[in-house]
Amino acid sequence: MSHLDESVLFGAAYYHEYLPTPRLEEDMRLMKEAGFTVIRVGESVWSTWEPDDGVFDLEWLAPVLDAAHAHGIRVILGTPTYAAPLWLVRQLPEINVERRTGQRMGWGARQEIDYAHPAFLFHAERVIRRIIARYADHPAVIGYQVDNEPGMVPFANDQVFQRFVDALRREYGTVDALNDAWGLTYWSHRLADWADLWRPDGNAQPQYSLAWRRFQGEITSTFISWQADIVREYAREDQFVTTCISYDRETADEVQLTRNLDITAGNPYYRMQDAFELPSSDDAAQYWTSTGVWALINSADRMYGTKQAPFLVTETNAQAIGMPWFNEPAFDGQWRQAAWALVSRGATMIEYWHFHTLHAGAETYWGGVLPHSQQPGRVYREIARLGAEFAAAGNRVTRLTPAADIAILFDTDSKWAQAEHPSLARSGEPDRRAFQTVRDAFTRGVFEAGLQGRAVHPAQLREIDPAAYAAEVPVLIAAAFTIATDADLVWLREYAAAGGHLVVGVRTGYEDEEARARLERKPALLDDAAGVWYDEFSNLTTPLRVVGTEAFEVPADAHATLWVDGLQVEDAEILASYVHPHFGRWPAVTTRQHGAGRVTYVGTVPDRALAATLAEWAVRVGAGEPGWRPDHDTQSVQNATNAAGEQIHVVHNWSWDASSYTLPASAQDVLSGEDFAAGAEVRLGAWDVRVFASR
Repeated sequence: MSHLDESVLFGAAYYHEYLPTPRLEEDMRLMKEAGFTVIRVGESVWSTWEPDDGVFDLEWLAPVLDAAHAHGIRVILGTPTYAAPLWLVRQLPEINVERRTGQRMGWGARQEIDYAHPAFLFHAERVIRRIIARYADHPAVIGYQVDNEPGMVPFANDQVFQRFVDALRREYGTVDALNDAWGLTYWSHRLADWADLWRPDGNAQPQYSLAWRRFQGEITSTFISWQADIVREYAREDQFVTTCISYDRETADEVQLTRNLDITAGNPYYRMQDAFELPSSDDAAQYWTSTGVWALINSADRMYGTKQAPFLVTETNAQAIGMPWFNEPAFDGQWRQAAWALVSRGATMIEYWHFHTLHAGAETYWGGVLPHSQQPGRVYREIARLGAEFAAAGNRVTRLTPAADIAILFDTDSKWAQAEHPSLARSGEPDRRAFQTVRDAFTRGVFEAGLQGRAVHPAQLREIDPAAYAAEVPVLIAAAFTIATDADLVWLREYAAAGGHLVVGVRTGYEDEEARARLERKPALLDDAAGVWYDEFSNLTTPLRVVGTEAFEVPADAHATLWVDGLQVEDAEILASYVHPHFGRWPAVTTRQHGAGRVTYVGTVPDRALAATLAEWAVRVGAGEPGWRPDHDTQSVQNATNAAGEQIHVVHNWSWDASSYTLPASAQDVLSGEDFAAGAEVRLGAWDVRVFASR
């Protein structure tokens, strides 16, 4: 994949087949002038590739690829399996997804397909083979995107349910083993035969819910891996295979989804305009569009963490992204800011959704680089400026390894379990993003402290020696890690014993891999190392003020939110306490030396002020050495290392007001080539970003 090392790939999804009038040469000229080096094509139009059963039209794309090649623009070719043609729908109505047993999803949108159905797979394989065989040798094609944003909805189709029963039978062997594992004595749910297993629609058993979610995730991962294997039968050695991930899709297990792919690709969408302003007091809930600079950085860190490697951005905001009533195109400078933020955390491609704004269809107002008039305007000019910057930076900013002061655990099983049976509530309603809510609290704290985070998954940690990881990343946060095996919890304990600073958050170690409440004192298998335990907990309807100690000073506005663990201290130092006549009997934060390292327990969901204090303190006592950090509360600084060993520092000013930044070391401006001495003061304008390299 040498093409990924030359410079940041820069471009957009391009669909000439959607346009009301032909304009291929004009588009290619505009792309070239904007510094585009890549486009994505072909993934949305199965009915164009195969207008009728077995009738293929493969040549319509050739002029697009030929023109791209002539202009030095590379191409990522997609397989069109996420949008079924209507002739197939008519012939095979049973491939329609059932959200509930017998209740079909209907047609008229996209991704309504049960892609576990053999009849669908027959037709999908046929069209994939025809497309890839036709274009694998085209010199413009550098890689393939299989499907698009997989994992949108779980499938309740009978064929899927029967496969689920078979999978359980193979895993557990007997119904008695399943009865015991799932605790089915409760409410008289014991099975006498595999045929007794009820449908998922009315299920209330947490163990069933988790198994069903895992099975759905396996269907999605298997489907993507199956496509990748087919594509590789035709692909050249210099071509990669990926899929684009929408990270909050219900059945997407990001680690499993990418195991058989060459590189991670994701679609981060984010609110712009005032949502990017720092400092920010906005605590908006996150959705498929994120809100806040910290959330943009978190999206990038999750993409890097998927394979612990650089990644591609296959879609991101051009103009407004969303429905006709949701229009927030960026202020001047914010496209540069967002793109450089993603690159600073490991993005080696930035592709916009998309080059043209559609003139018809459900996404008519999902604005592209060009508006409906098809004439270049402000968006085009801003993005062209960015293209020139990536060209100037060259390979100094490709395939970066982001710095990591703190690793933050992300566990898909815990996310799924908490989505079905959440521990948290907001305004009296269950919080279906309870896992993310807890994790996000710590993630935002890391950002607010001016530090660098990294997403890491339990499956990845299982393959690493705890002592080696403690030497690499000095602080690890494991919060809401509800679904953990004994081995996972022992690994965390050994990480601390080997010299790491382990920060444990609420619900970690409460349930086992079957979502059963553990018999051990909580936090299970970590209580002795932490020097605390609890057997009582409470939701919070209003935040509680928290006070610190001389060793752990907290701001006056620091609060505990949403949850309190009733911590009993046996052999730990109390760092912070609640100001409350009842909850004040229990500490909010404790710490204890364990072996060569430390375990800190946080018995609540910290607000921004408390979480930032925790992150700052955790790194300081955990032997961390933070890199460049912001000078002002309107700034962020992201640090990374390039292939040549240079330290790359991306300094942002997220504000209408200009600010200055004092360079901690001698550095060179990557975009202008200007050299600066240590202590030099550099200026950042409104919504500005500067990129420096140091040794």
